[in-house]
Amino acid sequence: QVRLVESGGGMVQAGGSLRLSCAASGRTFASFAMGWFRQPPGKARDFVAAINWNGGSTNYADSVKGRFTISRDNAKNTLYLQMDSLKPEDTAVYYCAVDLNYGGRDYTSADESKYAYWGQGTQITVSS
Repeated sequence: QVRLVESGGGMVQAGGSLRLSCAASGRTFASFAMGWFRQPPGKARDFVAAINWNGGSTNYADSVKGRFTISRDNAKNTLYLQMDSLKPEDTAVYYCAVDLNYGGRDYTSADESKYAYWGQGTQITVSS
């Protein structure tokens, strides 16, 4: 059974940092792109960041570019999101996901419909 479990969420003041982890079990995802999405209160889920299979290619939403860093450790089957300079507008439930599509060596996607497996989400609250 495939499971993605996010951890590292919580409350932080504006300007602070958090690091999210997403541990995968049930199968290895070392050959596939992965991503982070978030859903603010009362809003739709949005793309945050994506990373290709070996970490050599990344893609970020404009709203987090320069503040967030996505990375992965395929040996641990784990995805990370380092979040710095957090803002109140970063408050959301954060989800990790796996994209099972093949699109070339540097493939990543910001389209949530491409992602097959999802974690349960972890809450991030940034206070001003």
